[in-house]
Amino acid sequence: MAQLTCKNLSIGYDSKIILNNINFEVNSGDYICIVGENGSGKSTLMKTIIGLQPIISGKVFTGDGLKFNEIGYMPQQTAIQKDFPASVREIVISG
Repeated sequence: MAQLTCKNLSIGYDSKIILNNINFEVNSGDYICIVGENGSGKSTLMKTIIGLQPIISGKVFTGDGLKFNEIGYMPQQTAIQKDFPASVREIVISG
């Protein structure tokens, strides 16, 4: 059984569709990479999958007990990142 299934998924902002009729499955053990040009909808897709962005139409299903809050998403930049007083290197060195 698939861990994650997107079926006939349409996503976007303010009812404006930017990706339409997306269909895919992610099975246990799969590694996936979502690639595309800037502004092509990669982040919007991830935000929609984890519930930060509403679905325009279609469905996202999880299987085998996977919960949406167990799906990782790391944006390129966050508001806290700009103000954080230490670099990754400094945090790692500090133990």
